[in-house]
Amino acid sequence: MKIITCSIALLMGAFTMAQVTNDTIKKDEKEIEAVTLTARKPTVESKVDRTVFNVANSSILAGNTTWDVLRMTPLISIDNNDAVKAEGESVTVYINDRKSVFTGKELKEYLKTIPADNLMKIEVITSPSSRYETAGSVINIVLKRRDDEGMKGSVTFNNRQQRKNSQYTNLNLNYHKKNFTQTLSGSYSDNTYVQKSFYENSLYKDNSLSQVNNEVTGRGKSPSFSSTSEFELNDKNNIGLILEYYQSKNTSTSDADGINYLNNQFQNSYHQDQDVAGTYKALGTNLFYKYYDKEKNRILDINVGTNYNSQQNANTFLKTFTAPPKTELLETNSHEQMRNYYVKVDYTQPLGKSWGTFEVGGKMDFNNNVIPNDANGSYLNNIRKSDVFHYEDNINSLYANYSKTFFEKLETRVGLRYEHIDLKMRQDVAGTERKDSYGAFLPNLLVKYTFSEKFDLSLTYNKNLWRPWYSEFNPFLLPTNEGTYSRGNMDLEPNPSHRLYMKFGFKKKYFLSARYTFTDQDYWTTLKEENNLLVTLPSNLNGKVQKYYLFANTNQSFFKNKLNVNVGIGWYYLDNHDFNEKNNLKGDKYLSYLGGSANLSYTNLFNKNINLSAWVEIANQNNGNSYGNKVNVFHNISATKIFPKTQMEVSLQLMNIFQRPNYDATSYSEYGTVRTSSQWDWYGASISFVKRFGNQKVKSNTKTDVEKNGGGGK
Repeated sequence: MKIITCSIALLMGAFTMAQVTNDTIKKDEKEIEAVTLTARKPTVESKVDRTVFNVANSSILAGNTTWDVLRMTPLISIDNNDAVKAEGESVTVYINDRKSVFTGKELKEYLKTIPADNLMKIEVITSPSSRYETAGSVINIVLKRRDDEGMKGSVTFNNRQQRKNSQYTNLNLNYHKKNFTQTLSGSYSDNTYVQKSFYENSLYKDNSLSQVNNEVTGRGKSPSFSSTSEFELNDKNNIGLILEYYQSKNTSTSDADGINYLNNQFQNSYHQDQDVAGTYKALGTNLFYKYYDKEKNRILDINVGTNYNSQQNANTFLKTFTAPPKTELLETNSHEQMRNYYVKVDYTQPLGKSWGTFEVGGKMDFNNNVIPNDANGSYLNNIRKSDVFHYEDNINSLYANYSKTFFEKLETRVGLRYEHIDLKMRQDVAGTERKDSYGAFLPNLLVKYTFSEKFDLSLTYNKNLWRPWYSEFNPFLLPTNEGTYSRGNMDLEPNPSHRLYMKFGFKKKYFLSARYTFTDQDYWTTLKEENNLLVTLPSNLNGKVQKYYLFANTNQSFFKNKLNVNVGIGWYYLDNHDFNEKNNLKGDKYLSYLGGSANLSYTNLFNKNINLSAWVEIANQNNGNSYGNKVNVFHNISATKIFPKTQMEVSLQLMNIFQRPNYDATSYSEYGTVRTSSQWDWYGASISFVKRFGNQKVKSNTKTDVEKNGGGGK
């Protein structure tokens, strides 16, 4: 509470300074106006195949990382495993139209090293073209590109108070001279978090029940570095090199108290201490060549790159039982390594002035991954002492898109993507192995008709294919701090799904959309009993799942574009009856619920260079065989004071101060249920200082609106 009070006092001091500086000469007022009133785009734009969150000049950036802003992006939600979802479904994340190799917690930690100040916009592409490698929607994070002459940059210092205190520092440098641009970014974060959880596992066959209360305190120290070098050979040809390095050293301690019952009779209780020490490293390279003829709109993109990830973890479990009294010790070590090599080519060619645009491309991906695991201690309980899991695959893909506008009112895009994968995996000690190969055609269609300047209607269709992540195949059994065990599943198969999406726009401010998706096979984490152990693992579950979705959205600007308001609310209806019956699940067969979000921002309050922003989200936790027991209301309030003469900013952010987020859901399997309730450590106060230097002029680091909206490029 002291932190919040002091931060508010500091902010009020900034307001007082703003009042004093109001009496300066008119020249300074003009400078202030030039700084604060630069953006005219609405904060949220709803387009035919995507929703665009324009944040380049928004106060929402101050004191935040890219991960924080992503959480506040319309249509986006984050689950308790840090998995990013759009409209409740899995997504593929791109950064500047380049697919990220990070997923889950690794993606979160990486995006936390990118300051939000670097953001131009976030695109939530709900109907991606065949160009994208995706199992559903796409999130494209677009960073700024500074192209004015000379050296410029910024330094950010951030302090965040939650249950524990965390710090974040970032330095951005950009140099542009004639045809050469060099961007360097470095950051360091020292984050401490606390998470309290309650787990309840119930088995049907013997009416057994286990309950675990757990508290984890973790700390991560994360340096990162990125470099982008780009050279313009001439007005049509560019070459460049991107280098990225990220490292995180993590430690955590976990205290868990568990109790077990059988037929409502006490069996035993225990206390478990877990200590974890891990190091994560990631190195990415991307060499690119781009040909862009702006007059003829011809584009050739060639990318060659590598990605390497390394995750080392050492776990120590000390388990003490009270009845009968005994102590058990278990130590586990793992070292995941992922090696990825790729070549990607994309070409866009207009077919004359009236024959539309043709796009074609392809990619070759080579992956060679290995996960060695070791376990030692006084209780192994059917855990193999050591094994090495190998996974290799080669994914080749080709795609083609054709787009054309008829009668200046009817926009169309038809695309087809073909993907083929050869994969093989094996365990050295257990001797199990699997080899497989399959191909899939993935069509998509987009149609938009503009009745007038005020009315338009669009329809899209996509077939998607989800493929498991390599570590989800690894069957090595490991204990968890939840009182259960976990492993991967070598029998996992890809999951196809279909999506039909319709959107109606009115006055370019009001939008109504409807979506229908279905699949005959779904993938979720399930619970099994193996050798008297409770085990969670990913599994393919057969059965039809149908989802219906209605969404209403509006974006409004007031007071000469100073106040921008975006509000959206959605109604979801899930039909799981076939899925539940075929998998003997006792969860709800039919489910309906509401969700939505609102973003508000005010620029240059009282003409004092004060920017305000607020965000609120109503989030449900229903996914597959997991049903939410409560509704979360997330919120964020921030204020930023800008000092144009010194190019400095100070901002205060209040996160979920009225209600702390809590994940609470029950997952169903044919063996029983697992309830998980976790109190997230995303609340408190944050204060940040930003010092800029040089000319901060920026431009978008993407292609043209003709490509985006006319159905061509993306």
